[in-house]
Amino acid sequence: MDGDDENDDEATRDQLLAFLPTLSRFALALTRSRPDADDLVQETCERAIRNLDKWQRGTRLDSWLFRIAQNLFRNHHRKSSNAERTLSIVGATEQIHDFGAQSPESRSIALSISDHFLDLPREQREVVMLVCVEGYSYAEAAAMLNLPEGTVTSRLGRARAYLRDVMLDADDGGMRHRRQKRA
Repeated sequence: MDGDDENDDEATRDQLLAFLPTLSRFALALTRSRPDADDLVQETCERAIRNLDKWQRGTRLDSWLFRIAQNLFRNHHRKSSNAERTLSIVGATEQIHDFGAQSPESRSIALSISDHFLDLPREQREVVMLVCVEGYSYAEAAAMLNLPEGTVTSRLGRARAYLRDVMLDADDGGMRHRRQKRA
């Protein structure tokens, strides 16, 4: 092995390590369970390291890792659809969000959104995590999830509409929902 290969391997390892927190948040959004998310991250890293020769240097490592994690999750989910553990909402929201020194009101709003975030379908949670939490563009998220950009846009739109509606309903003390039922 020559010096260039060693430098490339070290740079790739550094990229992988730097990406672990993002991958961990993505895995938590998929699994809704910290232990399952940790297992998914570990399995993703193991598979990536074993198949590093299949990754094309110069392409996005994060996109490749997201795709590995997503495929592993789907495979596990298909094999045991009843194996998903229930996670307390408070535990999940503390892991997904770092609220820092926000005001109590801001923290309360963020926790409420987080509670409802976990109610979204997995496909919408994936898109919200990549675009809204991690800051990827729609095009980048589409490439990472191997979807058309329009699908990412519509999933994000449905997720935002749902979250907006539940937050408006909460602000209204549930009256908005009750009025709609009567009408």
